[in-house]
Amino acid sequence: MASLFRDRSLGLSKREAATAAAAAATATATARSRCTSSLPSPFGEVTPQLSAADLQDTAYEIFVAACRTASGKPLTYVPSTASPAAERSPSPSPSSPALQRSLTSAAASKMKKALGLRSVSNSGSKKSEGSPSSGGKAKKPVTVGELMRVQMRVSETVDSRIRRALLRIAAGQVGRKIESMVLPLELLQQFKSSDFTDQEEYEAWQRRNLKILEAGLLMHPLVLLDKSNTASQRLRQIIHGALDRPIETGRNNESMQILRSAVMSLASRSSDGFLAESCHWADGSPLNLRLYEMLLEALFDVNDEVSIVEEVDDLMELIKKTWGILGINLMLHNLCFSWVLFNRFVATGQVENDLLYAADSQLAEVAKDAKNTKDPAYSKILSSTLSSILGWAEQRLLAYHDTFDRGNIDSMQSIVSLGVSAAKILVEDISNEYRRKRKGEVDVARNRIDTYIRSSIRTAFAQRMEKADSSRRASRNQPNPLPVLAILAKDVGELAANEKAVFSPILKLWHPFAAGVAVATLHSCYGNELKQFVSGIMELTPDAVQVLRAADKLEKDLVQIAVEDSVDSDDGGKAIIREMPPYEAEAVIANLVKIWIKTRVDRLKEWVDRNLQQEVWKPQENQEGYAPSAVEVLRIIDETLDAYFQLPILMHPALLPDLMAGLDRCLQYYITKAKSGCGSRNTFVPTMPALTRCTIGTKFQGVWKKKEKTLNTQRRNSQVATMNGDNSFGIPQLCVRINTLHQIRTELEVVEKRIITHLRNSESAQAEDFSNGLGKKFELTPAACLEGVQQLSEAMGYKIIFHDLSHALWDGLYVGEPSSSRIEPFLRELEQNLTIISDSVHERVRTRIIADVMKASFDGFLLVLLAGGPSRAFTRQDSQIIEDDFKSLKDLFWANGDGLPADLINKFSTTVREVLPLFRTDTESLIERFRRLTLETYGSSAKSRLPLPPTSGQWNPTEPNTLLRVLCYRNDEAASKFLKKVYNLPKKL
Repeated sequence: MASLFRDRSLGLSKREAATAAAAAATATATARSRCTSSLPSPFGEVTPQLSAADLQDTAYEIFVAACRTASGKPLTYVPSTASPAAERSPSPSPSSPALQRSLTSAAASKMKKALGLRSVSNSGSKKSEGSPSSGGKAKKPVTVGELMRVQMRVSETVDSRIRRALLRIAAGQVGRKIESMVLPLELLQQFKSSDFTDQEEYEAWQRRNLKILEAGLLMHPLVLLDKSNTASQRLRQIIHGALDRPIETGRNNESMQILRSAVMSLASRSSDGFLAESCHWADGSPLNLRLYEMLLEALFDVNDEVSIVEEVDDLMELIKKTWGILGINLMLHNLCFSWVLFNRFVATGQVENDLLYAADSQLAEVAKDAKNTKDPAYSKILSSTLSSILGWAEQRLLAYHDTFDRGNIDSMQSIVSLGVSAAKILVEDISNEYRRKRKGEVDVARNRIDTYIRSSIRTAFAQRMEKADSSRRASRNQPNPLPVLAILAKDVGELAANEKAVFSPILKLWHPFAAGVAVATLHSCYGNELKQFVSGIMELTPDAVQVLRAADKLEKDLVQIAVEDSVDSDDGGKAIIREMPPYEAEAVIANLVKIWIKTRVDRLKEWVDRNLQQEVWKPQENQEGYAPSAVEVLRIIDETLDAYFQLPILMHPALLPDLMAGLDRCLQYYITKAKSGCGSRNTFVPTMPALTRCTIGTKFQGVWKKKEKTLNTQRRNSQVATMNGDNSFGIPQLCVRINTLHQIRTELEVVEKRIITHLRNSESAQAEDFSNGLGKKFELTPAACLEGVQQLSEAMGYKIIFHDLSHALWDGLYVGEPSSSRIEPFLRELEQNLTIISDSVHERVRTRIIADVMKASFDGFLLVLLAGGPSRAFTRQDSQIIEDDFKSLKDLFWANGDGLPADLINKFSTTVREVLPLFRTDTESLIERFRRLTLETYGSSAKSRLPLPPTSGQWNPTEPNTLLRVLCYRNDEAASKFLKKVYNLPKKL
């Protein structure tokens, strides 16, 4: 294995340093693209307008600025050898110790040791292109700052320009720390186009700095922007304008002053609303993380992309000085560094396992951080990063048979370790579900390995199956060719042996029974194929015998591996063995019978679907008044049971429950389809209208009635949809549906008695097989029939009252003058519907249906009185009309003793009878009762102002909302004054 760490780059050649700036920029961009990760950054996209090269240039500028001011001393400048002497400070400060410190060239860095990385001597390292030993003219960096410049592929010309800018900034702002400045803004103010090789390079440089400002202050600010922030709007306009036409950037230039004002206003904000001591322009996520990622990438040797420079300790010490500007802390550093190590392994062809070891070691620090913080922002970044790592690892581990072999098995252990580490942090430290459980209940590592084993084994098995099929086709012209499953059994045995020898020893580090899980999965996969094979035959054949024998041998081999692997387990391997139900020959027949049952049941379900689509539910289809499809479905069930007991098997009693359950589900499905689309009570009850005051007088009637009718019509149409014109949901058709469900429930008793007769005639039946009812009765259908009749009956009742007779009830009863709009028209039409029901439904369900119609009519009557809208107004004298009308309504259902029982009528009319006395109670008493009940309900808080009681729809004379509604429709001055004063209720909806 090639060493990870090589000699660092010896720098750019003098010839390169002397070339034109534009050409150097192009070459740098090309070099930067050599090591591009195929994985998207988990930190998020900064903006498509900023390239990786743009971010790297900005990162280097931040690095240089941070290192020169990290000591807290005033901003100082020591020119590089390439910078003009004219730029020297008149009285230069002492040289920056950070950038100018000599390289230590330690034989082995502390960081490498901490990450488990080897150091490499110079003699064994790869010679950098252009190094003295290779005949090149490049000079070797002698300071940490110079090494960073080389690592980030920054030319001396660009580096010199950055340093000159810092000197100019220092001259104008003595004593200020870099954290209190916005670096791109200061750089923009320092340079003009004359400082660059050509106008094109200057404009590109200016655009980059403006886009950085846009990203840091507008797109990803640390402190979220208020939409009304004028500075952000002004800055956005300035930047977008400058991207089209460069701005003048001189210190006293008006455009620059406007830009500075907007930038500093945004950068000085803090979360507590006060001006921040430090400027926030590069510390918002994901901009800060992407910039920091660029700096950490510089740790890798510029000429050997899988190696980290020997001076990594020195470089890392300086990189950490950017934390103040970028808003990075130790936790984010650990996370970013883990990602950079891992990402470099992926991007460089996955050949250097030391990078995986290092990333895994760094993840141990991340795990500590995750346990010690509850910062939601950090957790979000952590989750994204670890998910990316885990996703990449699992792409390989979920099919590790395709990824690894004996030649690269070492890398498998590294990838498993990394994936498990990521998964443990995600589950143990981020998942809320895990925290709610006792941690002892979840073994993350074991669960993940279990998943990898089962997934990869299934994939490998599928490949072996294709191979076995190819072998079968190749040998089909030979005498007595082996069946496919016999060939597959041999291949699966070899796969299990290889798993035990190669992969299980590694996976056992995280899962104590890795081999057992693998063979249990293989056992399951082969068992599924065996079942399919058996499903294609109706009797044993030579091929079937061969397959069963091969399967038996395979099973013994797999069980042996599982037992050996589980010998030290607490249960002696019982858990794994339980995952391996035996391939018993006796089970073949049982499986064949079950397939037969499933086929018949599926066929019956298809028949139900097909015939119910054609069912018209007409009462005249037969004399009994139920659907022909019900007769047919019961006939098919009879035939299926007869055929079952004629099968040449001895296990009729044992498998009868399976058949009964399937037929039961089919009948239940028929019932569900039969009542589908018929609606329920809530389908037809109109939405409770808003509380309004009745309109007193005669002027309202024409206009309001027209508007209210339109509103009601729209409401009904929206609830009933297209049901109005569909004959299959009319009252006669609903009666047929109810009769049909009643008939099915009655016939089931006959079918169950016939099953007992079959069992008595069965040779293998024992006395207990037919003495109890378990497995020989329909468990779901009787209750489904009762429930269906109940739903249809109630739906029909409310459909009649609130849909079919809505014009007579809602649009007619008591609209305008109560004495001229009484209940007789409604009763005449209701009686016609009751006659249809009486003539159509079975006598056993007739009383229930008519009772539901009665209940719906009582609800409708109350809804008219208490929620009928402003078109209804009642005086105390109208109470006698109302009571007489309600008596007429009850009499219709009593029918002089030939209708519903009196006690049933009294039971359902209780609420109406309790509410009606309110309509003859004087207004003052109603108001006083309303005040008292409201105070009892809401307490002393209601004394100053009576609250508006909510509408429950459950009317009651002791319920404030019911009393209020009576007052709303009370046609007198006392009620009007009270409602106007207390609630100012509207007279329109």
